[in-house]
Amino acid sequence: MTQGRVQGAVLLPGSATGAVLKLERPISFWGGVDPESGRITDPRHPQHDQSVAGRVLVIPETIGSSSGSAVMLELIARGRAPAALVLGKPDAILILGVVVAREMGYRDPPPVLLLPPRDQAALVTGRAARIGPAGSIETGAETAGSA
Repeated sequence: MTQGRVQGAVLLPGSATGAVLKLERPISFWGGVDPESGRITDPRHPQHDQSVAGRVLVIPETIGSSSGSAVMLELIARGRAPAALVLGKPDAILILGVVVAREMGYRDPPPVLLLPPRDQAALVTGRAARIGPAGSIETGAETAGSA
């Protein structure tokens, strides 16, 4: 599969696979992502109406909200969460939703990696990606229907 490889820092461990969805701009999960469908609902966001569900979600930066953790927890509970989160900057509130989901025993809480925005440039929307347990991110060919 390997066409490219970058190394992220592990914030929450795990392995995952999915098509990359790299956000072009910061996002607030509270009001910006529908917790029932996983779709980006912010009409001003460039990826409006795309789904984060099952994707390796690459986020250069989030827009803080103390309710972002609740949205992430709902996404996980409903099976609509990203397969993995690759953050350009740590977001303790968003990560808290993943930690709570793990503590509650929810299925498939995503691994969370830290990868600076300059290194995120290697990750392209639509490419297949595999997250390794030590934070490696391998990318391959474009996947069907991932745009």
